[in-house]
Amino acid sequence: MPVGLIIHVSVGAEKRTEFFSEENIRFGSDETCDLQIHNEKVSAKSIWLELEYADGVYRVINFNESLNLAFNGKPIRRFAAVKDGDTIAVPANDISFSFFSLASKSSLITTNREPHIAQFIESAALESAVSPKPDDAKAFLREFVRELSREIHWTTKIIVLVIVVASLGGIFYLGLSYNTELQKTRELAEQQAAVVRQLQEQLVQNNEQLGLIDKSNKAIIKTVSLAPNLRVEYGNGVCLIVGVYDLVDKKTGKTLRYPDPQTFQPSPYEPSEPATEEGMNPPTQMALTTEGGGSPVEYDFIGTGFHVGGGYVVTNRHVVQPWEEDDLVKQMMKDANGRARVKRLVIYFPTFPQPFPIKVKQLGGREDLAIVAIDADAVSPDIPVLPLEVDSDVASVGKTVVTMGYPNGPDRLLAMVDDAEAKSINSKFGGSRQALINFLAQSRKIVPLTTQGAITDLDTRRIVHDAKTAEGGSGAPLFGQTGKVIGVNFGVFTESTAANMAIPIGFAIDLLKKAGWKSAEEIKNQATTQNQTASANTNSAAQTKSQ
Repeated sequence: MPVGLIIHVSVGAEKRTEFFSEENIRFGSDETCDLQIHNEKVSAKSIWLELEYADGVYRVINFNESLNLAFNGKPIRRFAAVKDGDTIAVPANDISFSFFSLASKSSLITTNREPHIAQFIESAALESAVSPKPDDAKAFLREFVRELSREIHWTTKIIVLVIVVASLGGIFYLGLSYNTELQKTRELAEQQAAVVRQLQEQLVQNNEQLGLIDKSNKAIIKTVSLAPNLRVEYGNGVCLIVGVYDLVDKKTGKTLRYPDPQTFQPSPYEPSEPATEEGMNPPTQMALTTEGGGSPVEYDFIGTGFHVGGGYVVTNRHVVQPWEEDDLVKQMMKDANGRARVKRLVIYFPTFPQPFPIKVKQLGGREDLAIVAIDADAVSPDIPVLPLEVDSDVASVGKTVVTMGYPNGPDRLLAMVDDAEAKSINSKFGGSRQALINFLAQSRKIVPLTTQGAITDLDTRRIVHDAKTAEGGSGAPLFGQTGKVIGVNFGVFTESTAANMAIPIGFAIDLLKKAGWKSAEEIKNQATTQNQTASANTNSAAQTKSQ
C-alpha cells in the first residue's frame, strides 16, 4: 500500500495542496474524479489524467490526448513514472499539478538519535495535506522553520553567522576589487581609444599625403609622356603644306620674267653696285618683263597645318600667301605692276605617299590664320582629327605645351636619316625641292617634329611659349596639358627661344565656322535631329496611309 502522494494544484491564481493515499487517482472535470477541476475554459466533463500505484511508484496509465498535457514541459507519455517535483500541466488552461511523495519509515535502517525533525516534518505534512484550509501550508512552513531553529545548536548558529559574515565580507571585497579593476579597465580603454583616434587621424593625413603624392606623380608622368602620346595619337593629322607661286602682270596676266641672261648680269636680289660706307645707297635692280626668254619669277614655299575634321585644315595666312610677308617680292610686284599667282598648293600627311590638293576656304583678317580644305570624299579614316579646346581658361603661364610641325622643311626631314642616305638623296634631288619632297613622301619620311615646352606669357590674342620651332613650323598646332589644341603657331623669334608666338584656337574656331566647318558634336546633334525628323515623317506617313 502506498504511504501517500502530496499534490500541489495551481489553477490560474488559485493554489491548493492535496494529499492522496489511494492506489488509483483520477484528475479531471468529471464528478467521478478524485481531484476535480472546475474551469470555464474546459466545458466538457471528462477524465484528464489517471495515475496508478505499482512497484512503489505512481505511473500515468491514461490521459486525455485532446488536452495536450505536458509532463515537465514535454509531451506526456503513457506509463511515465511520477517522481518528487514532477509537474503535469494543461498549458492551454493555465492548470498544473506538482507531485511530492510521502514515503514510510524504513524498517531496515535505524539511527540512535531522536528523529525529532523527521517526525515533525512528517506529521506537519500529513496535517497540512488533509486540512481543507489553504493557509495550513504556510503554517506548516512557519512551524517547520521554528522547530528547525530550536534543534540547531548555538555553536552551529555562530559558525553559520561567521560563515555568512565572511561570505558577505568576501562578496563585498570582491565587488570592490571588481569595481576598481573595472574603473582601471575603463581608463585604459579610454587611453587606447584616444591612441586609436590619433592613429586614425594620422592615417587619414598619411592617406591624403599619399593621394597628393600619387596625384603629383601622375601629373609628372602625364607631363613627361604628353608629347610621345600626342605624337602617336595625332601626329598623322599634322600635314606639310607645299606650294609654288609666280608673278604675273596685272593687266595681261602674262608671266613676269627676269631679263635675258645676256642683258642681265647681276642677281635681282643683289645690289648692282656695292654700297658705300658713307651713303649706304639702296641697291638698284633690273626691271621685270613679260617678254624675252628670261627665267620666270617663281618661288616655292612650305608650312604646317593640321586636320580638324571634314577635310578642313587650319594654318597661317602667311603660309598660303607667303608673298604678303616678303618685302622684296612686294617691291618687285609694285615695280612691275604684278601680282602673285598660286601655281601649286598641296599638303602631305604622314604615311600617305601622294599629296592632297587643297583650296583656300577662308582667310583671317587681323589674325594670321587661314582655313584650307581637301575634298571631303578623299579624307581617309587614317587621318586623325585633332581636338580643339573650347575652354580658354586651360591656358595659363607655366602650363606644359607641345607643338608638332615641320620646321626647316625638307632639311630637317633629311637630318633624320643617316649621312650616307642624306647625301645620296641630296645628290639626286637637291636641285628641286618639289622632287625632294615627293621622294620623301614616297619613302614615308614625312614626319612632324614634336617639341615640348611651357607657356611663358599670354593675353587674349597671343600665347607665348618656349617649345622649340623654326621657319616652316608656322601653322603648327599647339597642344595644352588637356591633350587638345589651344593655339596655332605663327611667329618665331630666333633671338629668344622663350618668345615663340601662337594665336588662341578660339579665333580659328570662329574662322572655321565661317568656312562651313562643323564640330563632331554638332555633326552628331544634326544626325540625331535628322533621324528624329525622318522617324516622325515615317510615322506620319504610316498614319495617313492607315486613314
